[in-house]
Amino acid sequence: MTTDTLNIREMCDTFDVTPRTLRFYESKELLFPVREGQKRLFTKRDRARLKLILRGKRFGFSLEEIRQLLDLYHMDDGQETQLAKSHELAAKHLADMEAQRAELDEAIAELKAQMDWGAAKLAELSKTKSAAA
Repeated sequence: MTTDTLNIREMCDTFDVTPRTLRFYESKELLFPVREGQKRLFTKRDRARLKLILRGKRFGFSLEEIRQLLDLYHMDDGQETQLAKSHELAAKHLADMEAQRAELDEAIAELKAQMDWGAAKLAELSKTKSAAA
């Protein structure tokens, strides 16, 4: 192995992914490892792409959105198109995530209120039961 490439095990260890994940991204034409017989060797380009794929997934981007962003890298405009599209998608996903957080905060508050009501009701029933005894 050279320092310029990593085998599949080294990629898995470096990025905390499974071989199946790497093969899946390869089948979706997001990664392009060099083949030497049965071995897959991942280049610096593959490592950079995987880092972006994983980051995009964490932010809620679909694989198709990630593919589109990665494909824009090779345009001859100093990455302006890629950055503009990335910003547009990021803004959309941020708005979605903030809406989800607001819904979750509301559900948490409602659940806490129900739990407080339930605890008070249990305490009241417990008092009534011990007073009757």
